[in-house]
Amino acid sequence: MSNKPNASRREFLRMASALSVAGTAAPFALNLAAMGSAAAQTAPGDYKAIVCLFLFGANDHANTVLATDSSSWSQYTSVRTTTDAGSIALPALGAQGGVIPIVPKTAQAGRSFALHPNMTEMKALFDKGRAAVVSNVGPLIVPTTLAQYKAASVPLPPKLFSHNDQQSLWQAYAPEGAAYGWGGRMGDLMAANNTNTIFTAISTAGNAVFLAGKSVNQYQVSASGAVPIGGLTGTLFGSGSAAGSFRSIITGDTSNLFQKEYAAVTNRSINAQSLLSPAMAPAGTGGVPNPTQYTNPNTGALANNSLATQLQTVARIIAGRSALGAKRQVFFVSLGGFDTHDFQKTAQADLLARLSHAVSYFDGMMSNLQGADLSSQVTLFTASDFGRTFTSNGDGTDHGWGSHHFVVGGAVKGGNIYGDFPVTGLKHSLDVGSGSLLPQFSVDQYGATMANWFGLSTTQINDVFPNITNFTTRNIGFLG
Repeated sequence: MSNKPNASRREFLRMASALSVAGTAAPFALNLAAMGSAAAQTAPGDYKAIVCLFLFGANDHANTVLATDSSSWSQYTSVRTTTDAGSIALPALGAQGGVIPIVPKTAQAGRSFALHPNMTEMKALFDKGRAAVVSNVGPLIVPTTLAQYKAASVPLPPKLFSHNDQQSLWQAYAPEGAAYGWGGRMGDLMAANNTNTIFTAISTAGNAVFLAGKSVNQYQVSASGAVPIGGLTGTLFGSGSAAGSFRSIITGDTSNLFQKEYAAVTNRSINAQSLLSPAMAPAGTGGVPNPTQYTNPNTGALANNSLATQLQTVARIIAGRSALGAKRQVFFVSLGGFDTHDFQKTAQADLLARLSHAVSYFDGMMSNLQGADLSSQVTLFTASDFGRTFTSNGDGTDHGWGSHHFVVGGAVKGGNIYGDFPVTGLKHSLDVGSGSLLPQFSVDQYGATMANWFGLSTTQINDVFPNITNFTTRNIGFLG
C-alpha cells in the first residue's frame, strides 16, 4: 500500500506548524511530538543560549567597521565621497561626529580601525573584551579565489545578490524555500537536554527558517511575550459559558484526520502558552528592567527601540529557564530597513544606533539577570542578507556579498577583529565587482564556531553544516 497520503499529511502538518493560528496571534509553530518529553538522558549541568540578530535588507559593512590608516582612508574617501549631495562618506576620526576608534588586541600591520559614529555602546563592549568583529563573512561552498569565482571553476552559492535567497542561504544553506535552518538543526541535536523541547527554538520576529529543524519547530512569540488565543477565558460575547464551548470547538476530537491534528496542535499551543507565560520574568520593576530609550541621531529625539524590546523578551524567557526545564535554547530576533539603495547615511545612522543600544542593553541584562551573571552562557551574533558594494550610487549602495559581523557575550574572546581585514578600495584580490567582497569566512565556519561552543560534537557539526568539511579552518576562534 502506498505511503504517499501519510507523507503528504506529515508535510502539511510540518508546514502548518510554522504558521500562527489565524486571527489569534497565538503561537502555532510548536514541537508537536515532544511537548511533554522527559528530561534528557545526559542533560548538561550548565545553560547556554545562542541569539541570532538578523539585519534584514543587507547592512552596509563598509560604513559599519572601517579601516582608518592613511592609505585605507584615502581610498575610502575617494570612492565614497561623491559630488551628489547625498554622499555616503562618514566624517574622519576626530572630526565632529566622526568615526570612533577601536584598537584590536591583535594588530594588523600598518592598519587602524574604527566603528560607525553611532555605535558608541558597541565600541564600549569591544573595548571591554565583550564584543568581537568577524570580518568578511558570507555564504561559500568551498574556499574560493577571485580567479575561481570569475571562471566559475568551483561550486558557488546559488542566486548571489538576491535578498530572499541570500537571507535563506545565511540561515539555511539553500535559497528561498529551504526546509531546515542551522539554528533549528542545532536545536534538533540539543533539544533532548530540555524538559520541554517546545521551548528549544524561539523567535520574537515571526517565522524564520533559521529556527526550522527536522524535529524541532520554532515557537513564535510576540515582542512582548507569549500571546494567548483570545476568548478562552472569562466571558465571551457576554456569556460565561461561551469560552468553554469555543475551546471545545477548536480542540475537540473529530474523525477527520486533518481537523484532528489541527485540534491537537491548537490544544498544545494553549498548553504551551500556559507554561511559558508564568515562567517568564515580568517586564519592568521586579523582573527584567525595561530598556531605556535611544537617541535618534538624525533628530536628537529620544525614541523607543523595538529591537531592545525583542531582546528584553528573550531575557525574560531566559530568566524562566529553570521553570521551563531549558538547558539549551536558540533565539531569533531581527531589525529591518538595511536595504539602503537611497538615503543610506541617515537611514543607517539610525539603524546602527538602535543596534548598538539594544545589544548593549541585552549584554547588561545577561550580566545581571535577576541577580545571576549569565553573560558567559549567552552569545549573540549578527547576520544579514549580504554586504553591499563599496562604490556608491550617489546616496546609497547596491547588493554585495561578504560582510563584517559582531559577536557579543561573556564567552566571546572580544576586543579583536578575526580574519585579515580586507583591502579598502577597488580592484583588489577580493573584489568581485564594485567593491563587493568575496568572503574570507563561510557562514558554515561562522556557525560551526558557535556550534562547538554550544556543545555539538564534531560529527554533529558536520551534520548541521554540510560544507564545513570543505574548509581547513573549522573554528574561527572567537569563542572560548
